[in-house]
Amino acid sequence: MTQTTPPQKSLPSPLSCLTGSLLAGTMSIAMYTMTIKIATSFATNPMIQKTTMANNIAAALRTLVIGSTALGTAIFGIISIGLIGLALQVAFGKKQS
Repeated sequence: MTQTTPPQKSLPSPLSCLTGSLLAGTMSIAMYTMTIKIATSFATNPMIQKTTMANNIAAALRTLVIGSTALGTAIFGIISIGLIGLALQVAFGKKQS
């Protein structure tokens, strides 16, 4: 049997990390703006359903929509911060031999 060594994985460049961070940060800001606009729209347009069940379903859907966009905002923001940290680690970290 022959043994093969696994391929060496190289670290990404700091420039590619910062480019990804910029993209993720832009997405986070866009999702934050969208979240605010959706929440404002929901707050200014009251529900006009007559039944209690319809009101409950509408409130649940509004909560789901706002929560989903807020979750996307948080995820992209955390990714952006993590990529900045990775860029710093790659730029100033020790070189592995």
